[in-house]
Amino acid sequence: MNLSSLVIKVAPESMEKALATLSGAGLCEVHFHDSLKGTIVVTIEGKDTGEEMDKMKKIEKLPHVLSAALVYAYGEAELDEAVRKIISRSDDAVPDVLNEL
Repeated sequence: MNLSSLVIKVAPESMEKALATLSGAGLCEVHFHDSLKGTIVVTIEGKDTGEEMDKMKKIEKLPHVLSAALVYAYGEAELDEAVRKIISRSDDAVPDVLNEL
């Protein structure tokens, strides 16, 4: 499963119509919006990157949407690989990335 967030730009005067369109499209989940700036933050899910990109392209074509930009992407495969690397360490040292937090 992949999860990504998008920032969607709309004309401020079209915000309510855009929110209704996005909510009804079944492509994403709307989380935040700024009516003054015409910005909406949504998340999309997909079984893989291809499915997410298909959803993003459909969102870009929806009425009232001026643009959609991918700002964050997460894939379970990436997490699985990171966990595998941590588990397979031969020493008991804390991974460097965790010491940087």
